[in-house]
Amino acid sequence: MELHRVTVDILDINDNSPLFPRGEIELEISELAVPGARFPLESAIDSDVGLNSLQKYTLNPTDRFHMKVQNGIDGTKNVEMVLQTALDREKNTHHQLTLTAFDGGKPQRSATVKINVIVLDANDNAPVFTQPTYKASVLENAAKGSLVTRVSATDADESSHSIQYYFEHVTSAAKALFSIDMDSGEIKVIGSIDFEKHKQFKIKVKAKDHGGLTDTSETIIDVIDVNDNGPKITIMSFSSSVSEDAEPGTVVAMINVQDLDSGDNGKVTCSIDRNSPFKIVSSLSNYYNLVTDSALDREHTADYNITINAVDSGNPSLSSKELLSIKISDVNDHAPQFEQESYKAYVMENNPASMSILTVKADDADWGPNARVSYYLVDGNLNGAPLVSYISINADSGVIYAVKSFDYEQLKSFKLQVRAQDGGSPPMSSNATLDVFIQDQNDNAPQVLYPVQTGGSLVAEIVPRSADVGYLVTKVVAVDVDSGQNSWLSYKLQKATDRALFEVGPQNGEIRTVRQVTDKDAVKQKLTVVVEDNGQPSRSAVVNINVAVADSFPEVLSEFTDLAYDKNYNDSITFYLVLALAAVSILFIFSIIAIISVKIYRWRQKRLFYKSAANLPVIPYYPPAYADGTLQHVYNYEVCGTTDSRMSDMKFARPYSQNTLGSISRMSTMQREKQEQENTDLLLEQKPPNNDWRLPPNQRPGPSGAGARPEEAGAGAVGGTGPWPNPPTEAEQLQALMAAANEVSEATATLGPRYNAQYVPDYRQNVYIPGSTATLTANPQQQMPQQALPPPQALPPAEAPKAAPTPASKKKATKKDKK
Repeated sequence: MELHRVTVDILDINDNSPLFPRGEIELEISELAVPGARFPLESAIDSDVGLNSLQKYTLNPTDRFHMKVQNGIDGTKNVEMVLQTALDREKNTHHQLTLTAFDGGKPQRSATVKINVIVLDANDNAPVFTQPTYKASVLENAAKGSLVTRVSATDADESSHSIQYYFEHVTSAAKALFSIDMDSGEIKVIGSIDFEKHKQFKIKVKAKDHGGLTDTSETIIDVIDVNDNGPKITIMSFSSSVSEDAEPGTVVAMINVQDLDSGDNGKVTCSIDRNSPFKIVSSLSNYYNLVTDSALDREHTADYNITINAVDSGNPSLSSKELLSIKISDVNDHAPQFEQESYKAYVMENNPASMSILTVKADDADWGPNARVSYYLVDGNLNGAPLVSYISINADSGVIYAVKSFDYEQLKSFKLQVRAQDGGSPPMSSNATLDVFIQDQNDNAPQVLYPVQTGGSLVAEIVPRSADVGYLVTKVVAVDVDSGQNSWLSYKLQKATDRALFEVGPQNGEIRTVRQVTDKDAVKQKLTVVVEDNGQPSRSAVVNINVAVADSFPEVLSEFTDLAYDKNYNDSITFYLVLALAAVSILFIFSIIAIISVKIYRWRQKRLFYKSAANLPVIPYYPPAYADGTLQHVYNYEVCGTTDSRMSDMKFARPYSQNTLGSISRMSTMQREKQEQENTDLLLEQKPPNNDWRLPPNQRPGPSGAGARPEEAGAGAVGGTGPWPNPPTEAEQLQALMAAANEVSEATATLGPRYNAQYVPDYRQNVYIPGSTATLTANPQQQMPQQALPPPQALPPAEAPKAAPTPASKKKATKKDKK
């Protein structure tokens, strides 16, 4: 190593403008001042040097004053204002002047200050300082308030006691450290003085009397250095490790020592303890080298603590210390040793690639490169693949990483060897065993084995409507390939068409009925079962189960046909499907309108037909109590039957009667009035048939004939609602009705056009027996089973025609018929 001294000169640029201490100067000048009187002004300060510093001043206006610049010994420029013509206070008491300072830089910078001249009355003598220059000295770090010097001035006038003292042309640094008493002229310390920052101060002091006359003097203050700074030690270069075979004179550290004080206070001596195999030598002024002085032996001493002492020559002297720790390295005579002979690492499956598994550590008792341990994996194979494809290790830190993600279902554990090798020559090494165990993670969701979820076909479980509580509908079978609690499965019913009907076993997945199945339950039931495992977080699978509540397969098939449709439509025919749907919708609307119109038209025709007496009453069985051979109430029934009893329908028209007035007393007041009006209209429009075609008493149907008991006849004649006396058998009723129908047809043949065959229906075609489920027709091929009809007496006499009952209202109609 070699040291060379370099001196750097900073070139000045014109980056500072001249600066006046104050923005405005106020001068008081007596009117007795004679031309040629000089008035010192505060000079501008420019921090630049050379041509960039302050060069000239200009004064404006120049009718009464002109400017004079004097160059000081130290290169400063002192500016004075000289009176050209006498002042007259009675003419002008104030004069405004502008002083401009210019530097010599390019571009040129300047500063201005306003001068306000106040003309005073006559003052014959100006104050005069006792010395043109005052010299003083002050110790650095002098206490605040310490007296530095005292300036004084005399005035030949009687008012010499009114002289006041001011600082003029003072820098900001001097103004912050010193102050002057306006009346006594004492200069005192007001700040902390540091010799290392300022060694001398030049301050101009101005004395002014009450008449405005002034005088200036310069005060030079020298700062005396004291030994207040101790030596400072800087370690420039240091090698903390030294080989035990290092030769004497080997440089261990380079040191620089500095002292900010001057003279003897800045002279420094550097030394170390002699009881060590090192010494310190000086290469340049204030620079030292720490070198080996004798042979080193690490087995004897492994490290040294060297204390460097630096002492200056001040009185009293100051010193500083620096401690260096030096370690001795030796040859590679120790192998690395692992902290453990075997390691165990547990890795969660599905680990990210490059995840840290374990950190192995080996120590070497050697030093330096001989103790730098590197880690390697001993070559080996795992499941036919190289070991490095599963595990890698950082050669410097010993951190073991997983090269890829492990799967517990494929690999549960493996073993490998780790080698630690130092950096010596020749290197030394040792091995350790590492057992890696893969831990299971809940990375597999449950798989539903049954019921099988198919996309094309529809599978439904059938539950009969006779199923009891706890009926086993089906069982959800699921498995989880994970292990431990990650494979424990639980079942939960998530959604159902009717939650109150089914439940699922939380452990076995069995779906059973909770209550008795009723007829109101929908045929089509859809259940959604969630299968969850016990992992953290848990995983789940969803299975949809279609359940049909029905007793027959055709019913199930009709309900679930809509689910079997293929939902994958071709996008190219979407437009045509929409167009066809619109056309069908329009056609359907017009069809509905046409059907409604036809229905209304037929209803009106039918109403007119009833009013024209085209619909004659059916002649039923006559009880023996009725001597006239007629019933109080006559009903016209219209029955439609199908092979399926649930689709049968029945309609009955409103009754027509000749003796309707007998039943009016059983109605409410409003219904009675309305019924009376309707019956009156019907009687006026349709006249009763001729009495000639009424049957004689001996030809009336029934086994009783005229010999019926009067009490029974009277009981049956009250309102037409009482029981018939001695009810005939079905065979007797059938014979009586057939005979009555034949006689009626013969009688109608002799009637006029109003009662001819085209208006009177053939009652032999469809004869109803009250109280019986049988229907008698003249044509055997047209006989169809009919539902039981209520007897005519149970129907209200003025009931309006009703619509055909729906299957949902059959039970209510049956109950009503029974009542």
